[in-house]
Amino acid sequence: MSDVLEVLAEPHRRRILDVLRQGESSVGALVEELGSSQPLVSKHLRVLREAGLVQVRVDGQRRLYRLRPEPLLELDAWLEPYRQMWRTSLDRLESHLSEGETHA
Repeated sequence: MSDVLEVLAEPHRRRILDVLRQGESSVGALVEELGSSQPLVSKHLRVLREAGLVQVRVDGQRRLYRLRPEPLLELDAWLEPYRQMWRTSLDRLESHLSEGETHA
């Protein structure tokens, strides 16, 4: 999971994943969508592929990339206790603020 966090720390890679959430895409389409250079997009796709976040398939002359959600599900499961901690803290804050309104 630490590999996934390191990979996701780079903003260009997150943008690529955001585009791939909409579906499979070629490098050329990603270059156009992101307004980045082809070598830069290809470099980030390689890192994403090595981390298991994207999968590639060959379609004639093109390579089509798609999102692999499994590593993100693992990250989501790791983050859940932290979300619960924040929910609890926000619930306590909401209760405290509500008490202040009833005493005013």
